[in-house]
Amino acid sequence: MKIDQSLPLEYGTEQGRMNILGFWIFLGAEIMLFATLFAVYFTLEHRTGNGPAGAEIFEIAPVLIETFLLLTSSFTIGLAIHAMRLGRQKAMLGFFAVTLLLGLGFLGVEIYEFVHYAHVGAGIQVSAFTASLLTTLGTHGVHVTLGLFWGLFIMIQIKKRGLTPANANKSFIFSLYWHFLDVVWIFIFSFIYLKGMM
Repeated sequence: MKIDQSLPLEYGTEQGRMNILGFWIFLGAEIMLFATLFAVYFTLEHRTGNGPAGAEIFEIAPVLIETFLLLTSSFTIGLAIHAMRLGRQKAMLGFFAVTLLLGLGFLGVEIYEFVHYAHVGAGIQVSAFTASLLTTLGTHGVHVTLGLFWGLFIMIQIKKRGLTPANANKSFIFSLYWHFLDVVWIFIFSFIYLKGMM
């Protein structure tokens, strides 16, 4: 396997470059998935039937905590990739661990939020609004959950094998995925929560 030393480790092999290109294409499909969910939500957001509206169920504190946790995790995964490019494996694993802990905290708050929705009568079968809301939030939450397992497996590989072009490539691709989830969350925060609270 020929490694191009003039490029960052994750781009150092032809296979690595193809993996990154393929992942960008995959993210394009993910954008379409979330765009569809947002389109459905915006179509149905005022169809509350006998159920509650967004202004009645949204709480600002959990949403701000979720936003802080996820955006901070985006910063720490960036630091992890920077440490990786400097060849500082221990620092990279530390920032990776902090990223995953922040993601876990985000999921904990989201679970609390779903329990709150159930208590105030905002279940998935209550109205078109609650169905589209819970589907959109749940899809994002499932993506974060998968990301936590993926990140953990990458950390285990790096711990066992050290930094190699293959696992550097996986780490970089994971960071793209994590940043993507943060961008999706910014849209959720802005156009679902803030708009719904008005």
